Amino acid sequence: MPNMLESEIKYLPGVGPKRAELLNKELGIKTYRDMLYFFPFRYIDRTKIYSISEIEPSMSYIQLRGKVTRVNVIGDKPRSKRLVATFQDPTGIIDLVFFQRIKWIKEWIKPNSEYIVFGKPSYFNQVLNMVHPEIELATEENPIYVGNMLGVYPSTERLKKSGFSNKQIAKFMATLLKRCQNSFSETLPTYTLFDKKLLSLSETLQNIHFPKDIKTLSQAQYRLKFEELFYLQLSLLKQKSTREKSNIGIKMGRVGNNFNTCFKALPFELTNAQKRVIKEIRQDLVSGRQMNRLLQGDVGSGKTMVAIFTALLAADNGYQSCIMAPTEVLAGQHYKGSLKLLEKTNIKTALLTGSTKAKERKILFEELLNGGIDILFGTHAVIEENVQFKNLGFAVIDEQHRFGVDQRSKLWSKGDTLPHILVMTATPIPRTLAMTLYGDLDVSIIDELPPGRKPVKTLHTTDNQTDRIYLFMREQIKKGRQIFIVYPLIKESEKMDYKNLQEGYMSIIEEFKAPEFITAVVHGKQKSQDKAHDMELFASGKAHILVATSVIEVGVDIPNASVMIIESAERFGLSQLHQLRGRVGRGAEESWCILKTGYKLSKESRQRIELMCSTNDGFELAEADLRMRGPGNMEGTQQSGLPVDLKISNLAKDFQILEESRRYAQAILEQDPLITDEKNRVLKTSLSLLKREQKDYSQIS
Repeated sequence: MPNMLESEIKYLPGVGPKRAELLNKELGIKTYRDMLYFFPFRYIDRTKIYSISEIEPSMSYIQLRGKVTRVNVIGDKPRSKRLVATFQDPTGIIDLVFFQRIKWIKEWIKPNSEYIVFGKPSYFNQVLNMVHPEIELATEENPIYVGNMLGVYPSTERLKKSGFSNKQIAKFMATLLKRCQNSFSETLPTYTLFDKKLLSLSETLQNIHFPKDIKTLSQAQYRLKFEELFYLQLSLLKQKSTREKSNIGIKMGRVGNNFNTCFKALPFELTNAQKRVIKEIRQDLVSGRQMNRLLQGDVGSGKTMVAIFTALLAADNGYQSCIMAPTEVLAGQHYKGSLKLLEKTNIKTALLTGSTKAKERKILFEELLNGGIDILFGTHAVIEENVQFKNLGFAVIDEQHRFGVDQRSKLWSKGDTLPHILVMTATPIPRTLAMTLYGDLDVSIIDELPPGRKPVKTLHTTDNQTDRIYLFMREQIKKGRQIFIVYPLIKESEKMDYKNLQEGYMSIIEEFKAPEFITAVVHGKQKSQDKAHDMELFASGKAHILVATSVIEVGVDIPNASVMIIESAERFGLSQLHQLRGRVGRGAEESWCILKTGYKLSKESRQRIELMCSTNDGFELAEADLRMRGPGNMEGTQQSGLPVDLKISNLAKDFQILEESRRYAQAILEQDPLITDEKNRVLKTSLSLLKREQKDYSQIS
């Protein structure tokens, strides 16, 4: 028998093909199930009915019950025409005022009938009124709003213009719940409902849409959040368990000459954190299982060094490595940085980017295939089909959020066996988000900066302090330092009154005239060769100032740059501000990050700026960013996306439920690793549904 929940939404009474198409396009609702799992994002308490005598104009939306005693249409001209209905209860009188749909409302309202009205009270000419309130007959047949918590659903402009009011969606939802009330199959085992004291699925869905009171709403929300996060964690942990048991990893037990030679030739000592992470990686490499490890470390903490030492271990065991970076600048930097580091070893390296010429490519491809290249540095060019390795054993994805999972997965088809994988990010990821985005990976953290690094001093200034900043810039340039100036926009925006890069660049070259001062400019709309030319001017020290957009956020390493000025800093999120700040302070000199904003700031913007000035700890900032902005907006996470679309959970607020659900999932897998017990049949069914929503990348990341 077909499941009613899979019925197309067009078959719901009142919807039809046209509305169904709109619901699909605007909200992704195709079936009854999609509609039922489309939840309100907030609720208005309509359980309380106020008396008119209790009303104060400062009140928000309130609900009244009473009778319409008189209806008048006032004004002759269309613009000034209004309908005024006198509404009263035993305690007083209020005017209900309508400027639209006057004819329809006049015909619909029946004097002396009882109504429930809902709206915002106000005073006009010292008379109490409500403008365009919702009005419903107070009857038993109309239970959608009366005495309920009213759910407010997400919507779009197009839906509102097409007559899809919140009221309309609620009516569809009421019809749907009535129609499907006998079609709900429980999605959690009976013992879980008992263990966690959860509402049944039927009660949950009824009360998430039309809660009878705040307590029941809270129980319904908890049940849905727990279930959503539990299945996500169960899926990730099962993938991890399956991978660990599959024993398909390349064994790399040898620490050979290349590793030892490079280690002894280092002009500095690795930090304890770097040494600890290399040990953790070594344990993975000798285990016989494929490594899947996430390496988190703040900007400049030495993640690339760890990646290169791991590539040396691979080379000493006869395997090639690949280090993939998101931009040509960063890939080139990794490559150049490795040359000096590896000069005393026998390691052969190469660089492959979109700019590599055809003739060079041909030679490079041949050398890769015959094993002549040990470590290949590159951009997404390394995942093109014609790039083939002799024996790829280790792959690194740097700043992984810049690559889609589908792109990354192409790397793993480059060899006969799956390579060990190290995913690196300088965007600190809060623990709750890491558990969800990378719940099936092992996590290593470099929480220490190399010796000699001084913390960057962060200052907040406003636009009226520009002259002082210019004076400070001149002093720094005289000392031989270089300066970044970052803008949020490239072209002037009509909607936003912010300084933009083009205006800023003109101001800087006017103030810092050539040939005494050289200013370079880099942004996303430039041709590659122009961008490379200006970047090289700055990297080589020939340019004193680099005016740029946040294109320089990732990986640009200029040890001589000691000042980062961020214009309109209120436009950036915390994680991005922190990434940008990480471009300075890479040498031994004292460094500054100047956050320049408008004079008036929103409460949240001020909070972000104050946090930036108070701490250099990327993880502390990332936790704050998650709390303030939510996971969908965090830099570094919006591109990668969560493994599934979370419909009700909020990782910033529901971290306790997340941890609880993970522990619960772990306990189940310890008893039933393959989910084969009869009592867990419903888990297996629900997991297979989840797998249809998410691709299984358990072998990669």
